[in-house]
Amino acid sequence: MTKKFLFVLRKPAYSGLYVQEMLDIILTTAAFEQPVSVLFLDEGVFHLKAHQCAENSGYKNAGTLFSMLPTMDVEALFVETESLLSHGISQKNLTLPVTVLPRDALAPFMAAFDVVFSG
Repeated sequence: MTKKFLFVLRKPAYSGLYVQEMLDIILTTAAFEQPVSVLFLDEGVFHLKAHQCAENSGYKNAGTLFSMLPTMDVEALFVETESLLSHGISQKNLTLPVTVLPRDALAPFMAAFDVVFSG
């Protein structure tokens, strides 16, 4: 039985193993041919910001990690408009194509999924 999965990433890039663990779960879910979408909220928008410098963080470059998503059939990527604006990031400064959603559209958007992982 196929279920629609939504992964919500709220924490900033390089904030611990959380990102790498969530990415593992996302890729594992996609490998089992389940429809996977990813929503970047709050400081989670930094995962897609171009020109990241990860050398001193002790973690892999988040932009490089997330660039793998389309190769694993995870192409439904969403970003909240207000999160981009509050962090001064424009859509053209993101490493992957995304669909931008306003905050007031998030509740009905999220309700359309069978499983929502958020952290």
